Amino acid sequence: MSDVAAVLEPLVRSALGPNPPVAVRCWDGSALGPSDGPVTVVVNSPNALRRLLYQPNELGLGRAYVAGELDFQGDVYAVLGLRDRIAAPDEHAEIGIDRRAVLRAARELGLLRKPLPPPPEEARLSGRRHSKARDAAAIAHHYDVSNEFYRLILGETMTYSCAYFADDTVTLDEAQEAKYDHICRKLGLREGMRLLDVGCGWGGMVLHAARHYGVEAVGVTVSRHQQEYAAKLMADAGVADRVEIRLQDYRDITDGPFDAISSIGMFEHVGLARLKEYFTTLFGLLRPTGRLLNHAISRPPGNAAFDKRSFIERYVFPDGELHEVGTVVSAMQGQGFEVRDVESLREHYARTLRHWVANLEADWDTAVRLVGAPRARVWRLYMAGSAVNFDAGRTSIHQVLAVKPGPGGDSGMPPTRAAWYA
Repeated sequence: MSDVAAVLEPLVRSALGPNPPVAVRCWDGSALGPSDGPVTVVVNSPNALRRLLYQPNELGLGRAYVAGELDFQGDVYAVLGLRDRIAAPDEHAEIGIDRRAVLRAARELGLLRKPLPPPPEEARLSGRRHSKARDAAAIAHHYDVSNEFYRLILGETMTYSCAYFADDTVTLDEAQEAKYDHICRKLGLREGMRLLDVGCGWGGMVLHAARHYGVEAVGVTVSRHQQEYAAKLMADAGVADRVEIRLQDYRDITDGPFDAISSIGMFEHVGLARLKEYFTTLFGLLRPTGRLLNHAISRPPGNAAFDKRSFIERYVFPDGELHEVGTVVSAMQGQGFEVRDVESLREHYARTLRHWVANLEADWDTAVRLVGAPRARVWRLYMAGSAVNFDAGRTSIHQVLAVKPGPGGDSGMPPTRAAWYA
């Protein structure tokens, strides 16, 4: 062990304990830790330490990783397993690193300089939170990256939401089709019905519903990349006469009523302050006895918004908010809906994410060519970290099915769930 590794050793031990199961290799060639460990952290640049000096938490680590100043060799899930070993000195930080240890190392290495600017991949939004313009900018940051990149990760269905795995033999694409079918059955779709898909993504739900259930459908998204892709998909599939894909905010839809509404993986962008408006709008767009299926990531009770210092807020879902499922049920019923069913698919999403990570890692060079190494790093870290959180129960996902009551309280609902699983 020589220069840089010797200086960093107290910092590593303060973060991970006296016998960390990780090797660290530094920019000067020095190293510390076990040579046969499951993970090697590679500190490619002194700038990684400079970032930790000012943000000794997951944001500092994330910035260094995105910029390529910090890297790792080994299984990504083993790397993320180190997260729970890093003590959080601040109750508001998800992880933390002893700033004093960083300061001592930075001083000894001559790195006490002004903060570095964040990597350009970090979101920079302006305007009123959850205004239409700011929501569109947040969506563009995440979704208007590259349709080819998303296809590489998501597979042929281009479905960016939790799949539904009936057993261990089904493929990712089969599980995504099964998810769409599960939702169609819950909504009670039949030929001739009119379906609205809010946040339609690349069109998977409306295509499945038109092909297999004979509905007429409207899909809305505020992502231009998604709208263009989905419109072409409908034309190529021969259903453009029955499926319309709009570049439109859900708040601007005026041509109800619809027989059913699906919202799959869009609710995370609505925000707590807009829940009443969201459910009031969807309630008004449904005919009596029409059903709403709200499929959304959720979290345990607590603050709905992501921490401003979190990696996911700055790089993945700016302005994203996750709501406790009880809050969602209460908000739906507060606007006139009758909630009829709640289903958790937590383990299904962990498995879905692991498929996506495997797809990305299997074709890493193509991903880098499509979007650049920094953005590919963002997606790898975010998806793997999300898989770990779903596995651990720190994050969940729920399908909440509700109905707009008809005259005299008529629900139009079947007496049992049997039709959904036939």
